[in-house]
Order: sequence, then C-alpha cells, then structure tokens
Amino acid sequence: MAHTKSRRPGIFFESDIDVKEHDSADSEKKGSSKGGGAKGSVWEYLAIATIPLVLVLGNSTIVPVLPQMERELGISQFQSSLTITLFSLAAGLFIPILGYLSDRFTRKGIIIPSLIVYGAAGILAGFGAVWNSYTIVIIARALQGLGAAGTAPIAMALVGDLYKGGSESKVLGILEASNGTGKVLSPIIGSALALIVWYAAFFAFPVFCAIALVAVMFLIKEPKKKAEPKKLKEYLHSIGSILKEKGRWLITSFIAGSLGLFILFGILFYLSNILEEPPYSIEGVMKGLILAIPLLAMVSTSYITGAKIKKNGVLMRWLMNIGLAMMTVALGVATLFTKNIYLLIGFITVSSIGTGLLLPCLNTLITGAVQKSERGAITSIYNSLRFLGVAAGPPLFDFLMNKSDQLVFTTVGALSLITLGLVFFLIKPDKKVS
Repeated sequence: MAHTKSRRPGIFFESDIDVKEHDSADSEKKGSSKGGGAKGSVWEYLAIATIPLVLVLGNSTIVPVLPQMERELGISQFQSSLTITLFSLAAGLFIPILGYLSDRFTRKGIIIPSLIVYGAAGILAGFGAVWNSYTIVIIARALQGLGAAGTAPIAMALVGDLYKGGSESKVLGILEASNGTGKVLSPIIGSALALIVWYAAFFAFPVFCAIALVAVMFLIKEPKKKAEPKKLKEYLHSIGSILKEKGRWLITSFIAGSLGLFILFGILFYLSNILEEPPYSIEGVMKGLILAIPLLAMVSTSYITGAKIKKNGVLMRWLMNIGLAMMTVALGVATLFTKNIYLLIGFITVSSIGTGLLLPCLNTLITGAVQKSERGAITSIYNSLRFLGVAAGPPLFDFLMNKSDQLVFTTVGALSLITLGLVFFLIKPDKKVS
C-alpha cells in the first residue's frame, strides 16, 4: 500500500507513516496492547515504568550525599559534581548510538544488557567508595551513564512498537509520570540510605536494576522484526531524509522537550538553594517536601495528559501551546515575587503543570513520526537532548543566580516565549495523528 508525503511544511499526517507497517503492527498486538487482557496490560505497563525509574535514580539519589562524599574522600566540590556530570554526559553521548543498535537488533536486546552494566557499575562505584578511591568511583559513574543510555530512551521506542492509538499515548504518559515520580522520590531515598552509610546508594542500584531486569525479561513481549535491518550508511541516509522532510517540526519538538526539562530542574536547583538560606533556613525532609510540590504537579499532569490525548492532534496542539503559555506567564510573573516564597512556589508549580501538558504530547508526536525501523534513533536523539537539558540546568542557573534572582526568571520566561512561538508556527498535527 503506497503512502503519500505531506506537502505542507511543519504539518504531518497519518499518510506520512507507512500504512502497511501500521496495520501489521496492529495485528501483531491484539493481545496485551489493545487492552484486551486488562491484568496483562497492567503488568506490562508496570514493567515498562520501571525502566525510566531506574534511569532517574542514577543521579538524584547521589545528590544528597555529595557533601559527605567530599569529606570522606577528601575531594573538592567540583570533583564531587563530576559524579553527576560524567554520568549525564556519557548517557547523552551514547543514547543515539544505542538507539541505532536497538533499531538494528531489538529493544530488549539493548535494554537488558544496559541494565546489567548499570547495576554492575553501581557495585564498582560502591567498592571504590569503600576503598576511598575517587578514581574508581568516577570511572564507575561514567560506566553507569553508558548503561543508563540504553534504558529509558529505548523504552520510549519500545512503547511505539508495542502500542497504537490511545494506548500508546497512555503508556507514554506513564513513562513521563514514572520519570517524574522517580525525581520526587530519589532525594528521599538517597537521604534515607545515607543514614546507613554514605555510599549505600551505590550498592542499592543493582537492586533497582534487578527488579527492572526481571520485569523487562518476563513481562514484556516485544514484536518480532519482519524486515531486515538497514546497514549503517543506508540507516543514516534514512534518518537524514526524515530530518530533511520533517525537520522543521521535529527539531522544534526536540528543542521544546529539552527546554521543558532544562527549566524544570534548573528552577528546582534554584529553589533548593534559596530554601537553605535566610530567612527561610529550611533543610532536610521539609525542604524535600517543598521541592516535591512542583514535581508532583508535573507528574500528575503528565499522567492525565497522556491518558486523555490519545491520537487527537488538535487537542495535542492546544495542550502544547497552553502548556508553554502557562510556563511563559508563570515564570515571567515570578520575576516580581522572588522575595515571597509562597507565591514563588505557586508560580513555579503552575509552570510545572505547563511542562506536564507539553511533554506527553511531544512524546506521542515524536514516536509516531517515523517508521518502526528508524524509531529508536529519532527517539534517542530526542532523549539525548532532554538529558543534556537536565544536565545543563543547574550550572547555568547557578551562573544566573550569581547575577540576580530576577535575571533567572526573566531568562527562562523569555526562552519559554520563544519556544511557544516556534511550537505555535511549526508544529501543526492533523486531527488524527499516527
């Protein structure tokens, strides 16, 4: 069955996707993914949700123990920050490579060994801490980043393979909610584990990975590949063709997703710092609970959005623009209330709700934008940029904070406004997207 290409720039249609592939994928999945077996679907959803949860735990559980790591290993604050930076950089660099390999082989064939590397590197980091070897810890953290690259980003492509229609949007919303839930719980888990010994979080990683590993191996049934995998040259050419044909809206989606997380976690970094300073002087569990407010808002909004949008392109366009408008207005108005902690947290929470409206829509559009054979690479490029956005947030916000609080919110408000303009003019899905 032939398919036609969209002639209007920035707009994509159901006909942009190979209908034959679409139909065959639907017929393959009439068991768990159509929602027929409710119990089986729930377990499959939970198995998929464990993958982004493991990824998030990689950084956030370590953050609370960095000051103690500095004291115990006799290292500087910059050296301790490298345990986060190298993890993030390794993940960001290897995500596209592992995305290609998942397209060439299988999704589970990449996710399973990645979880093993992730867990094993956690054990190595733990022993590095026991041996007071900063060098071993830092090498192990880079290896963990490599393992992390083959987890959540590949899971997004896997969801696109397993589900269609409303089920796909729903599960992508679950992925985003799981990611956000992990970000809420990780600092609490890290702080609790540190009560045992400061490096306990390193040894906890293999436990989390083992749970995800068993779930992926036994609860997820991946559809078999029917076509021969493309060679690298042909594969890169096809990716280039996709970006040439759909680059205007696809690259805009990459930018919007990266910016959403850059702002969210940069703002949380800002809030975490000012809460510990006078006149607030809020630390420990209470600070964690305050930081959880905007994250919970984002998580719940992501889940509801993913469950409701299905494949409604008109609704997705409305929600993306509304989400970015909320971020722009909330962050802009927050400039006037940097000294009122209650109003400031309120506006940050409104901005987080906007992020929760934006991200599930972008996830759905991107996973449906390409054929199954290139899906891993496209979603991996997207996730790589999102990951680098999260990594860039704290250092850039630290730079802005040293100038003024007003500059922080003026900058991110302006970035949100620019992105709103790009999304409004360049992302225009049809009424029913693929």
